[in-house]
Amino acid sequence: MKLLLAASVIVILASISLLIGAGDLSLTALLWPQDGQHAAQILLISRIPRTLALILSGTAMAVAGTIMQALTQNRFVEPSTAGTVESASLGLLAVTLFVPDAPVIVKMLVAAGFALAGTTLFLRILRLVPLRSVLTVPLVGIMLGGIIGAITTFFAYRFDLLQSLNAWTTGDFSGVLRGRYELLWVAFALTFLAYLAADRLTLAGMGQDFATNLGLRYRSVVSLGLIIVSMVTATIVVTVGMLPFLGLIVPNVVSLIMGDNMRRSLPWIAVLGAGLVLTCDIIGRVVYYPYEIPIGTIMGIAGSALFLFLLVKGRERLA
Repeated sequence: MKLLLAASVIVILASISLLIGAGDLSLTALLWPQDGQHAAQILLISRIPRTLALILSGTAMAVAGTIMQALTQNRFVEPSTAGTVESASLGLLAVTLFVPDAPVIVKMLVAAGFALAGTTLFLRILRLVPLRSVLTVPLVGIMLGGIIGAITTFFAYRFDLLQSLNAWTTGDFSGVLRGRYELLWVAFALTFLAYLAADRLTLAGMGQDFATNLGLRYRSVVSLGLIIVSMVTATIVVTVGMLPFLGLIVPNVVSLIMGDNMRRSLPWIAVLGAGLVLTCDIIGRVVYYPYEIPIGTIMGIAGSALFLFLLVKGRERLA
């Protein structure tokens, strides 16, 4: 019942999102014979695809953050604090340099491969670093992401692609139109796959020895989780850019209320992720109306503040 109520809130937010914009899309404009065709085109070509992209991106990125936290057994990890997003951006830059006319699906696959390699490197580094504090894991990820981001920026500068790189890495839904967001349905399918494998991912999050003793193929489950995270991250970066801290905020909030049972919490994580993205996008569109503030900026401010809050609270618990 509570989940149904939360879904109703998402419907309300989606309806608000459909009505906000520089173009007139009121009920009167839709029904008025002279302007109805123009309003209907705005609705079908721009507003509905944008709203669907917001929901799909928020759902997939929140679930991807949950998987990363389970695999690393750390609450402060998500794609933007583990070098995954930066690796996907490097892959997107590479395919732009070597195969500039490649279709979007090829760019997504290359970016996913780079994201998978970057995430695997992050996990290997964690095995070599003495983890005396839970804060060490996100700090390692942030440093790794900074190194990969610096390499990406260097090559983008050398080949005059800095503007394109900034466009890729800044979360922005203003350019989403019909025909330019459909790749996000791949992320939604991967989110559903994560739900099907939720019990196995929960066991994998309890550690290799514990999961193996229960008969779980630990390495296979970890590989599946990494593939889901990498492909989701690449799909979102290629389509709408970076959504920082989304995979950090939502799983932590849901975990505080519902615990760590992934199968039970994933629907709530998906709904809350979609709601947070819709809310941030609406704020970005009304604060400086009729102009827009990119959603990546809004989420970066809110997410970084909450990230610092979680770090401080985590240190207090360990003190």
